Amino acid sequence: MTTVLVVEDTLTDLQIIYSCLQQADLKVLTANTVEAARQQINIYKPDLIILDVVLPDQSGFEFCRELKSDPGTRTILIILYSHKRGTMDQFWGMKQGADAYLVKPIDQEELLRTLRQLLRA
Repeated sequence: MTTVLVVEDTLTDLQIIYSCLQQADLKVLTANTVEAARQQINIYKPDLIILDVVLPDQSGFEFCRELKSDPGTRTILIILYSHKRGTMDQFWGMKQGADAYLVKPIDQEELLRTLRQLLRA
């Protein structure tokens, strides 16, 4: 079973994504800070991370770059998502190693489509 870690500090967004992924028969883990995400990654080794860009303890951009530069986590797929809709923000996210970049509010169909495409590749 595919394991997805959702790193989101806004409870409403977290609940929407969690419900969407659970209905798609995925194992869903959650974290509301980067530190909590690190613990989940060390224990469960998720296949994919859905990572908010704005988090209380560290930028999602920075955390993405950190994960992609570490040999132990570089193969984990990462979908960054944010209210930041600008082309430059999306470019910067991909430059940090993200496998996809989506904007908030998250479109559940687009999220699942992106997730499936990444997992097939």
